[in-house]
Amino acid sequence: MLAKVRSTIAAAALSAGLTTAPGVTAFAFAPAPPPSLPPISAATAAGGPICWYGACYDYVAGQQRTDTTGVSVLMKVEAPVVNPAETGEHSLQEIALQNTARTSTVEIGWTVDPELNGDARPHLFVYHWVDGQESCYNGCGFVQVSSVVRPGMALPPNIAATFAIRNVGGDWWVFFAGLPVGYFPGSLWDGTYKSAQLVSVFGEVAENTADSPSCTQMGDGRFGSSGGASWIRDYRIAGTSDKPQLTVTATSPDRYDFGGVTPTSFRLGGPGTGRCAGASDAVG
Repeated sequence: MLAKVRSTIAAAALSAGLTTAPGVTAFAFAPAPPPSLPPISAATAAGGPICWYGACYDYVAGQQRTDTTGVSVLMKVEAPVVNPAETGEHSLQEIALQNTARTSTVEIGWTVDPELNGDARPHLFVYHWVDGQESCYNGCGFVQVSSVVRPGMALPPNIAATFAIRNVGGDWWVFFAGLPVGYFPGSLWDGTYKSAQLVSVFGEVAENTADSPSCTQMGDGRFGSSGGASWIRDYRIAGTSDKPQLTVTATSPDRYDFGGVTPTSFRLGGPGTGRCAGASDAVG
């Protein structure tokens, strides 16, 4: 039975292959040996950071309303500077699927979160919400399947890999670099969440309420309107007759913005308020 399930998952995977851009390393895994995304607030217009759940958040987000069972993107992984002088801050990029009410969510992406991960490197993460209730990163019912890819693992910056979510048999599976990582069982939602009505692909900066606006970077610290910024591309959706069509917005475009928008891609990022005190990096 397990072999049949894995065969179904492999057949259902969205965009399993990797593609590259000049100067970007495609990320893939050697074959494994045999075994022995807070939902985005509705206020995504340019009105400044959104403050809730004890922090303030800035977004550059591409969204589409459609009834879908899956999403896939090719996404650049970066190592943005997170303000070393503050607590409660992070910088991430992710994809998320939500129901109409935005109370049920499945997310996968990468994050630089020194408090969560203990360092300033990007890490793979998964997350979910059930009926408006927060859960926890990389757990809280998540069923690990891969022996190669694990939520929480560090990722090298300046790579490009596919991130995907797909509902298979009522369970929400997440994929990284073409491999099934694991799934959130449909039973977490009592079987009521089998398709999504809002797709979001975005960058997010979480800011301490005493440090908003912040010097924490999004993407590689370049404005998305510049040519060398981080990017999200090859956006695809499944289980719908609608064509992919992202609408892109930014909460604080003077600090984090976007450019190069197409129906399936955009650049994103920014320096925040500028170089953080004590930070040793430089955007090159």
